[in-house]
Amino acid sequence: MKVFKALFSVAVTLLLIWALQTKFGDVPPIGNFLNPVSGFWQNAESKNIASEESLQLDGLQGKVTIRYDEHIIPHIFAENDHDLYYAQGYITARDRLWEMDIQTRSAAGRLAEIAGPKALDIDRYHRRMGMTYGAENTLHGMMKDPVTKMVIEAYTDGVNSYIHHLKKRDYPIEFKLLDYAPEEWKPINCAYLLKLMSETLAGGSDQFAMTNNLKRFGSKDVNDLFPDYPFHEDPIIPVGTKWDFKPLPIPKPSADFIAQTTDGIKPKERVPGIGSNNWVIAGNKSASGYPILANDPHLNLTFPSIWYQLQMSSPTVNVYGVSLPGAPCVVIGYNQKISWGVTNVDADVLDWYQVRFKDNSKNEYWYNNRWNKTSKRVETINIRGQKPLYDTVIYTHHGPVVYDNAAQKPKDRNQNIPVGDALRWIAHDESDEFMTFYLLNRGKNYDDYRKALTYYTAPAQNFIFASNDKDIAITPNGKIPLKFKDQGKFIMDGSDTTNDWHGWIPYDQNPTVKNPARGFVSSANQSSTDQTYPYYINWRFELYDRGKRINDRLKVMQNATIDSMRLMQMDNYSMRAQDVLPTLIKYIDPSKLDKNQLEALQIVKKWDKHFDANSMGASVFNSWWLKFNAMTWDDEFKDDKVLLNYPSFDRTEKLLLTEPDSKWFDNIHTTAKETCANIVMHSFIAAVDDLLHKYGKPGDKWQWGNVKDTHINHLANLPGFGAGQFFAGGTGAVIDALRGGNGPSWRMVVQMGPQVKGYGVFPGGESGNPGSYYYEDMFNTWKDGKLNELLFLGSENEKSDKIKSTLILNKSK
Repeated sequence: MKVFKALFSVAVTLLLIWALQTKFGDVPPIGNFLNPVSGFWQNAESKNIASEESLQLDGLQGKVTIRYDEHIIPHIFAENDHDLYYAQGYITARDRLWEMDIQTRSAAGRLAEIAGPKALDIDRYHRRMGMTYGAENTLHGMMKDPVTKMVIEAYTDGVNSYIHHLKKRDYPIEFKLLDYAPEEWKPINCAYLLKLMSETLAGGSDQFAMTNNLKRFGSKDVNDLFPDYPFHEDPIIPVGTKWDFKPLPIPKPSADFIAQTTDGIKPKERVPGIGSNNWVIAGNKSASGYPILANDPHLNLTFPSIWYQLQMSSPTVNVYGVSLPGAPCVVIGYNQKISWGVTNVDADVLDWYQVRFKDNSKNEYWYNNRWNKTSKRVETINIRGQKPLYDTVIYTHHGPVVYDNAAQKPKDRNQNIPVGDALRWIAHDESDEFMTFYLLNRGKNYDDYRKALTYYTAPAQNFIFASNDKDIAITPNGKIPLKFKDQGKFIMDGSDTTNDWHGWIPYDQNPTVKNPARGFVSSANQSSTDQTYPYYINWRFELYDRGKRINDRLKVMQNATIDSMRLMQMDNYSMRAQDVLPTLIKYIDPSKLDKNQLEALQIVKKWDKHFDANSMGASVFNSWWLKFNAMTWDDEFKDDKVLLNYPSFDRTEKLLLTEPDSKWFDNIHTTAKETCANIVMHSFIAAVDDLLHKYGKPGDKWQWGNVKDTHINHLANLPGFGAGQFFAGGTGAVIDALRGGNGPSWRMVVQMGPQVKGYGVFPGGESGNPGSYYYEDMFNTWKDGKLNELLFLGSENEKSDKIKSTLILNKSK
């Protein structure tokens, strides 16, 4: 018996040891994770950082001095450009290695390697969308230029220098939780980040849904409900701007072609009200007499942040701003002479083409009145715990056939992607965007700004500019296809050559304005121009609300300061409420309301139209507007089997304000004939009932900050590693477009002048380590609508009380 007990104890011990070293599902090997030498305990960091540190690194050509301020933002001083980008790669990896790894894995379709089969659908989607194909082409374009090649290779060497010296105990905690190791960085990873931004900002499409709309409702109704120019608009380039160029001939449209629709798809609405803001005021509107530039790009908010703050200085450059972790240069920022920022253009640079294959082998397709050979690309997707998947993607001259049969398409995602159609996407083309930022970082004047933009391909951005020469400008810029009007609004016939892209709008004919008489330029993702611009960019943009509010405020602004711009970035006033609330209230019959509904009516009548966190009126109006919009369109456009595109909020406003007897107010599922007044009344009662059901009687729980879901999650949605839900104002259609987990990812204001002054903040912190004080030390500043004064050093020897630590990088002996 004793021998049996001993053997049993040994067996249990061995089993426990095995279990502690084994990964079960999503749970990492517990023994490894809890190991006091190499486990998560090693990720704890003190708030107090070493005042001095010196390292010797292979690959450097000289000495690099990195000075860290009170937020551990690095200020890099290098003796040459190679070492500058080497150091940028090194210190970015030191702070954000896991973020760099997971984002490039996502773009490359390699998540299943670490997450197993549950990530297979998203990996297949990215491979079949041509993300790797596009990254390979971009890398080829970048490596053609000797300067960009040097920048990319130096950055890559810096990242790898950090990885090669990294011990397992020092792995970022996410590597330990997900039980995998960092791998060597490759130049193509920098290109993957550009593809990821193109997917985020120029990877959406509603052509499938619009084609279904056309088939169901006919051209008359579709042209009425989905106009090529909105009811309300205040475009980026001021109305009446003269175009001082001779435009290229505009291509002629192809013969009408309605692509065959696909059933069995659940609808996915395009969510309006998500975008970015930027503006510059001229010196005659500022207290200093010099321009002031402001920018707040709205993206998904995560810990760690999408941005990484830094200063970069060498004999050829001294620049401050934010970079993308994993990519060289400063993307948004300023130097001693100029400042710049970006918002998304939403140019139509992604089109779908219906393909006619010769037979089931799909080796040939019909184009230009003859059969043409397809090409096939085999994507090898490695899956943790399983054999690799070999996925064959068919390519036509347009691009990949993302799903060539319905069985390849997941049932619960990618609803807006048609089956059997080829994708033409600007993100597949050869490009060299990093040269744009390399040149902007060194820019001295307007001409330098314009030259830099000629290298930029995608995603198209509204590049805003200010200089110490007191010039201001804005250019909706990118490599934009030359198209006939509405080309790409619907799925096109891929066999017809006239449906191909017909070249490009010349860069010097992209819409631009310099030093306009009104004294400011701005953008908020609205229409790029008025209808006199000769080229087609897109048929729909973001709603005018934010752009209109920005322009209204800037028109009357005088003696503006940094604080004027900061407060304006936090503006919560609703142009939509200003436009529609009086008409909505007009249709309400108080005699048909109960006590709670009457109280809600009084709340919204007294509301100041600001989406402040403590506002109850904002909650009532928002719920009411969404119910009104849904009740107007759901009976015709809500379909569980066919993907349809809903009319925009702008079209709903036009219906409410100018077409009270429209047929669209009538609910086709009832015997009665509903009017605008009926829908307004029904939607108000439904909105109030919904608030009562969720939050009880009117009171603090009705405050907008409690009703809206504002949160910041960890990049991998790891519980406890994000900010969670917090009390905040803002919404998608106001300047402070904080909505759900999307909002101002970086707020920056720059005062030009003899001494350029920058102010900025992003939610979170510089460190990507959840165990660090500097993981979220700037969050409250951002949440409270404040800005940090940015330390912009003139030299590595400049004295500052904000400097807390110095890191010296020397070349190995």
